[in-house]
Amino acid sequence: MAPRKKQVADVNNTSPVSMADLARELGVSMTTISRALSDHHSIGPAMKQKVLKLAKKYNYQPNRLASALRKGKSQLLGIVVPYIEGRFFPSVVHGIETAASKAGYNVIICQSNEDVAQERRNLDILLSAQVAGILVSLSRTTRDFRHFEKVRGRGLPLVFFDRVVEGDNVNAVVLDDQEGGYLSTRHLIAQGCRRIAHLAGPQHLNIYRNRRQGYLDALREAGLPEDESLILYSDMAQDQAAEGLHQLLATARPPDGVFAAGDYAALGALQEAQRQGLRVPEDVAISGFSNETFTTITQPPITTVDQRCEEMGQASVRLLLDLIEADGRPFTPRQVALRPELLVRQSTAYSADTQGRSVRDPALKFVGDVAP
Repeated sequence: MAPRKKQVADVNNTSPVSMADLARELGVSMTTISRALSDHHSIGPAMKQKVLKLAKKYNYQPNRLASALRKGKSQLLGIVVPYIEGRFFPSVVHGIETAASKAGYNVIICQSNEDVAQERRNLDILLSAQVAGILVSLSRTTRDFRHFEKVRGRGLPLVFFDRVVEGDNVNAVVLDDQEGGYLSTRHLIAQGCRRIAHLAGPQHLNIYRNRRQGYLDALREAGLPEDESLILYSDMAQDQAAEGLHQLLATARPPDGVFAAGDYAALGALQEAQRQGLRVPEDVAISGFSNETFTTITQPPITTVDQRCEEMGQASVRLLLDLIEADGRPFTPRQVALRPELLVRQSTAYSADTQGRSVRDPALKFVGDVAP
């Protein structure tokens, strides 16, 4: 008597069932199984019925990633971010995942940890995974952009967001950081500040360079001098900002306002001012950038700029999908800029009405307003 074919498993077996298992039980090739599952014309109705019945019995789930790798394409989008902590990047990634899921895509998330070497490795990983497109926010240490040529060389759609490679041939989604810096500084001026310090970030990154330019624009508009001694450059760490403000407060003409290019720097400045017994905002007003969660619970709460995080993620996916759908056809590069919103809180507002609006600068948008 011929031995019975080995069955895949009993119905209580929870192990994943493979295409090879189905082929073995039916005594046919994996090619037959694959074609039957995809309703290929070369497989007859009777065999298709057998394959589908067995697949249903064992709850067979196709390995879509393996299939994508064989076909050289996938429903995967790759994301490279500097880090996943705080509020900004997790919120952007949430926006990306939401928009990608609606379009039938999943995402692979990689962190560069602010290291350009890791950023290069991230790109290699995503290229090996045969992703359909890549979204990137540059690491703080990225100054050479040649590793992105490998992505372009493969014809793979590439979109930058927030921290971007600048140029006319780049697809990018950013916040209008210059406008954000301008709004923050203009607000401090409207509050009566005349010596406004700027805690600036690394200037090779577009976001910090543009925030600094907005600060300078507001000073010029108000006829205030540009004083380089009031601009301190750092990596935006809390302790660096505290030390920077400590130095500025020790000068003969200390600042009466601070515009920090990041909320952690603003927090460091707030803590240093309070250590020195200064009143915020009466003695020194402090404004940040990013709308980190902690800015609402400090004492006083910190005025900041909201970066439209989820909208940035969704806009980045829309642009990437447009590139994917172009499928190699000519595509005019696009740079999308989102409008920032200044959220005025007690770290800058000397007095406010019950809606949280500063009574000294009613033209700005404040907490609770809906941005256009």
